[in-house]
Amino acid sequence: MRIRKGRRFTTLWTAGLLAALLTAASCDSEGDNSPLNNKKEGGEAESQVDRKLPPLRIAFIPYENPERLIDKAEPALSFLQTELGRPIKAFVTLDYSAAVEALAAGHADVSFLSPLPYVLAHSRTGATAVLGEVYAGRPYYYSKIFVRKDSGIKTLADLRGKTIAYVDPISSSGYLYPHDILVRAGLIKDLDKPRGGFFKRVYFAGGDQQAIQAVYNEHVDAAGIGEFALNLLRLEDRDAITTIGESVRIPSHCVVVRKDLDKKLREQFIHAMLKLNEPANRKLISALYGTESYVEVTHETYKAVEQMAREYGFLK
Repeated sequence: MRIRKGRRFTTLWTAGLLAALLTAASCDSEGDNSPLNNKKEGGEAESQVDRKLPPLRIAFIPYENPERLIDKAEPALSFLQTELGRPIKAFVTLDYSAAVEALAAGHADVSFLSPLPYVLAHSRTGATAVLGEVYAGRPYYYSKIFVRKDSGIKTLADLRGKTIAYVDPISSSGYLYPHDILVRAGLIKDLDKPRGGFFKRVYFAGGDQQAIQAVYNEHVDAAGIGEFALNLLRLEDRDAITTIGESVRIPSHCVVVRKDLDKKLREQFIHAMLKLNEPANRKLISALYGTESYVEVTHETYKAVEQMAREYGFLK
């Protein structure tokens, strides 16, 4: 299996905010340095992989440090490779838009996506969500507004004139839904004017981990991100953070396949992913964004996201 790690990891300081930007990983060059690719061939698992078959190309979104994400995902991807009997190439995209573009251009067969990028990909390319992630026993989650407990910020209204970090301009839990919290509170009118005279400055940090870390390190006053981002802080640092707002329910992140992926391969992939739910494979599955298990979904599961995307002008 080929897994190319980012060739460089860039950090950008913007008025005091460290925003980690991920470089798109390339899967096309030879000589991959992935630990999995450096394993000696000829083992029982390796013998089940037909190297003559075209690889299944999987794109990951930049939820956390790409080096760590890839390292953690390798055992699960190795399992999938053996189950499918074909090579897998996996890569981390630069941002959420790049994941959509990878599906549109046919550079990715499968992508792990959050709900808003998924409905955009579906609208543009016909890509379909086939699996949904389960966290804390549920296939949905919430976005929250995080602040430091010692910041003096107690309510959403207290954020006026402050700074906030979101994740990505097309992130659901890291932009659309937390911004909707502020719209519903009557503090901001729409997404066309994200500052709207309310915030002093708005940042896009590039990932949940970067956004929550920016709050903890006092680079920003608040972060609008998914509820589980708190788990990306060290355990001893989490008590310094609190929440002052919660979104409406969001369908969980999903696993998406491109429209014209071979039907047989699609079904084999779904079956292999669901085998990760088995007790013996739980350690493998938890490495994929901290997921507990997967459930089968359809596009209907994300209709509410699609509706909100239309309301805020992401879709026509």
